[in-house]
Amino acid sequence: MPIDPFVDVAGLTSLGPVRYLDVRDQAAFDAGHAPGAVRVPLDAWDAMIKNADVGFEKPDPWNAALQAIGIGDDAVAVAYDAGAMTNAARVWFILQYFGLRAAILNGGWPAVASASALPAAAAPAARPFQVDPGVGMVGVVDRHTLKRQLGDAAHVFDSRTRAEFTGEDARGRARSGHLPGAQHLSHAELMEKGVVHRAEVLRGMMERAGFNQDHHLVTHCEGGGRAALAAAAAVRAGYDDVRVYYLSFGDWVRDETCPIVRD
Repeated sequence: MPIDPFVDVAGLTSLGPVRYLDVRDQAAFDAGHAPGAVRVPLDAWDAMIKNADVGFEKPDPWNAALQAIGIGDDAVAVAYDAGAMTNAARVWFILQYFGLRAAILNGGWPAVASASALPAAAAPAARPFQVDPGVGMVGVVDRHTLKRQLGDAAHVFDSRTRAEFTGEDARGRARSGHLPGAQHLSHAELMEKGVVHRAEVLRGMMERAGFNQDHHLVTHCEGGGRAALAAAAAVRAGYDDVRVYYLSFGDWVRDETCPIVRD
């Protein structure tokens, strides 16, 4: 069974040393944060991913980015955001991809703010961490690989809104709709009141959406965040062959050779 990416406040003590990663904007962080937390510059990280010269496979920029905020392998990195869970999921996905132990704090900042106490935060990593791209339990798929896998190997999990999936919400583009054969389950359905559902609930939802435990799942959204959350939810549900098309539909639709359907 894969390691659950989500942790509730009550479960933090079971993780051992933790390093709190705040994925909110600077103003929110300055107004209050978990004791000892460090703010993640997620916009900069996202730009690195979407920069063809860096992406996920160039280790040096990522080594520098992680060292800059004191992340290493001597503590579990626990990410929280304002409550939408998608930005914390991005951070979890990136860190686990590079071989770090990471978790998403279920409920985000509201759960932190309402907690009577939190385990003390670990100090910044004592030694530099060297990333190892692709060793995490959830990997990355690019457009070209996914295009080859459509119809056979890949079972596409579209986590956008229903209107985006059907093409009604075209986001101002000439082409809209979804990838051939994709199944839809909105990221919002994975949660209730800002908290991601239990494993058995998620498993039932995914099975009803058409995903079997032996499927090779590829999650996507518009630009990465909802896809990361969907991947984390799939892992929580017990799926162990999960990949993220991080550049997602925004990347797919720009390539005229990539098929899109409306049904």
